[in-house]
Amino acid sequence: MNHIVVNIMIVLVSCIGMECVAWFAHKYLMHGLLWNLHKDHHKKNPIIFLKRMITFFLIFGIPGIVLIILGSLDGFGMKFWAGFGISLYGLAYFLIHDVFIHQRFKLFRQTNNSYFRAIRRAHKMHHKHLNKEEGECFGMLWVPFKYFTEARHNTES
Repeated sequence: MNHIVVNIMIVLVSCIGMECVAWFAHKYLMHGLLWNLHKDHHKKNPIIFLKRMITFFLIFGIPGIVLIILGSLDGFGMKFWAGFGISLYGLAYFLIHDVFIHQRFKLFRQTNNSYFRAIRRAHKMHHKHLNKEEGECFGMLWVPFKYFTEARHNTES
């Protein structure tokens, strides 16, 4: 198989795999053992821009950066492209979670795209729970099908 195709596959698998890692970490770590680092994210306080949750940005970012560095020293092989995929997910997370959903920067406020409306709705449902118990919708890019149906129905009517 062509090296370019293999590298693209590594990027896609690592990027998609990060959604699974993020879901698991969000459900079982952020809403579990590491709740103290995540709980301020569930409180409405517009004054605090950088919350303790930024720790997770570093925790998830470091493996991608390390793999990119090691991979670039090792001839841009598998490690580099896996690190690139992890970092690509990090960029998507920032753009969707912080820019689009939480409007940390006033961009992309209005959308009629049912996928983005579903993501925003699922995240809103996640934040209706202010404590670590009884949470729902722990993913970012993959949300329950009912939110897609609801978003599509709301844009058609």
